[in-house]
Amino acid sequence: MNRLHVALGRVPRPALFAVAGLIQIAVIGAIVIDRASILRRGTEVTLDTRPVDPRDLLRGDYVQLRYRISNVRLDGLAGTPSKGRDTPIFVKLAPNADGFYEAVSAHLAPVPLADREVLIKGRVASGFNCGGNVSTFCATADVAYGIERYFVPEGEGRAIEAARNEGKVSVVAAVTPDGRAAIKRLLIDGKPVYDEPLF
Repeated sequence: MNRLHVALGRVPRPALFAVAGLIQIAVIGAIVIDRASILRRGTEVTLDTRPVDPRDLLRGDYVQLRYRISNVRLDGLAGTPSKGRDTPIFVKLAPNADGFYEAVSAHLAPVPLADREVLIKGRVASGFNCGGNVSTFCATADVAYGIERYFVPEGEGRAIEAARNEGKVSVVAAVTPDGRAAIKRLLIDGKPVYDEPLF
């Protein structure tokens, strides 16, 4: 540790700041490229939502989203041992008669898919602590997919909340073959109101 400290002490401060800045730019660039990759190559699925409009003073307005697929039945997992909160879970989705994707089944590992089915990866938020002394999965679980917040221009969240109250809001998400998801567009009455740019 002393050698590292001495070696860093010999490097000019502007060079250290430049390296720190390059590392930050690289991390942000990797996040943007990863998200763009999901949006480009992911399968589009339309999800029915139940948004709430809180405020994040540091980032502007956002809509907190809850989906019909946020609470899933655990038919095949109920009563089996659980690792607790944030356990990775794969939820198989299929389109219903209205065109919205709904949960078909939940699994701890990827499973084969039929035509038009999609596997979305989430993390268990609740429903993992049944069974008394041993934690086992309950009959249902709340699942978070990483698409529960959607940031909108400042001052526009209230209009989305009003549309939510009338049951008019839905989301098109892109889901990659490995289950990662990102919101691609926000719809009101089936019409796009916000489209995520690829960059």
